[in-house]
Amino acid sequence: MTYEEALKVVFPLLEGVDLASCMAVCKQWRDKAQDDYLWKCLCAKRWPSICKQPNPPTLTYYKLYQTFCRRQHRRTLLPPKLSFDDLEFFIDIWIEDRLIFSEVVPGPVLDSGIKTLPPGICNMLRFHLEGPEYKMKLPVEPRLTVPLSQTVSVSVLVVRKDTKRVACIINKSIFDYIDRTAYRALAFDYLDFSPVHPFISGIRAWMSLLFMEHGNEVIDVFGIEMDFCDAATSKEEVLWLLDMLDWK
Repeated sequence: MTYEEALKVVFPLLEGVDLASCMAVCKQWRDKAQDDYLWKCLCAKRWPSICKQPNPPTLTYYKLYQTFCRRQHRRTLLPPKLSFDDLEFFIDIWIEDRLIFSEVVPGPVLDSGIKTLPPGICNMLRFHLEGPEYKMKLPVEPRLTVPLSQTVSVSVLVVRKDTKRVACIINKSIFDYIDRTAYRALAFDYLDFSPVHPFISGIRAWMSLLFMEHGNEVIDVFGIEMDFCDAATSKEEVLWLLDMLDWK
């Protein structure tokens, strides 16, 4: 088998990123790797219908593949107009119809989180709380003792101090999922966005009770966590999301 025959056998077996790397080796490899039939085959794997027409919609199949399969760089957001200094969170938790937690939490307090984790928490929960993704956390003092045999629910309102407007984040949602591996009880509700943003939907606000075991059917809650992991993993993204809520 000749050198060129070897390239003809190997190149069709490569993925796009590897074929593109081969183009940088030498002129001969570049000429062979630029064969648009190779790139048509790669495009056919991703978008089979695109190859039903005699010609590619772009100048070449290589150009098509390059346009939509290049590494996507994370866009830098502009500084959010909203600040945690502008916000107050009204958090209420019930066991059945009995109110067990009711606090007005300033935005900076929820933003600063739990500075010192209590001793004795499991490694999985510690890993979650110390992870890189942004989460709003609040220590619960004194701790809450919550029986799992009863219905536990939560509501969260947020008020903008600059405009005196209010938005609902969570409306009496039930903590109906207990993750015993990470020691979290979770509830969620779908965010209600302003009519100015009609195409944004399906984004959930998650509330978690952070706990340690306190018997078989009772949990010892030392903290509360709120996040919007469907769409926001940084402080700036969270503030942008809050700014788009349906403020009344």
